Amino acid sequence: MLTDRQRSVLDFIQSQQREKGVTPSTREIQQHFGLASQTSVMQYLATLERKGFLDREARKARALITPVQKVRITDIPIYGQIPAGMAALTEQTVLGHVSLDARSANVSRNGRTFALKVRGDSMVGAHILDGDIVILEDRKQAKNGDIVAALIDGETTLKRFVVERGQPYLKAENPEYPDLHPAHDLRIQGVMVSLVRRQRSTVTAPARSKAAKS
Repeated sequence: MLTDRQRSVLDFIQSQQREKGVTPSTREIQQHFGLASQTSVMQYLATLERKGFLDREARKARALITPVQKVRITDIPIYGQIPAGMAALTEQTVLGHVSLDARSANVSRNGRTFALKVRGDSMVGAHILDGDIVILEDRKQAKNGDIVAALIDGETTLKRFVVERGQPYLKAENPEYPDLHPAHDLRIQGVMVSLVRRQRSTVTAPARSKAAKS
C-alpha cells in the first residue's frame, strides 16, 4: 500500500519515463516536489523499491527502472466506515484511497471496487478487526457464505451472507452478536474480496526505577 506522496513520486517517475524516455535524477525529483534534500528523495525511492514498485541499480543517479507491469495497481476509494457490530445508519463519506495490486487483492478488471473501514468486533471470527479496511466489489448478488456489506431494513452492516431453507440472513462471526434476519428488506451493496490491515503502533511504558514504589 502506498501513501499519497509515495504514489505521487512513482507517478512522476513513470510520467518522465514516458515523456522523455529517461528516468528523472534524484535532484530533478527533489526540485519537482520541493523537498529539503536528496536524502528525502532516497528515502522515498528506497521505500518504493522495498514495496516492489522500483528496481534500482546502486550508485547510478538515473538508474531507476520501473518494473514491467507484472502488477496492475488500482486506487480504491474508501467510503466511510461500516459497522462490524450491530447494524447502523451510516453516511457515505470518502476518507481517502488505498492503492493495491489488483491481482493480489482479487479485484476483477471490469468490476467497480470500493473500500470501507471496519468499526466493531462482530467479524473477529473471520479475522476482520476494528480499524481494518475491507475491499469490496460492487455486486448486488452474493453467494451463500460470502462476506458482504449489506443494507438490512435501511441499515448498513458487514456480515456473512447465509441462505437457509431459501431464506437469506446475515450472520456475525462473533457469538456475542445475534444473526440479523430482515423484517422487510435485505440488499447486497458489495461482496468482500480482500482485506487491508494497517500496522498498529504500540507504545511501550517506560521502565520503573527500582526506587519507585508500587
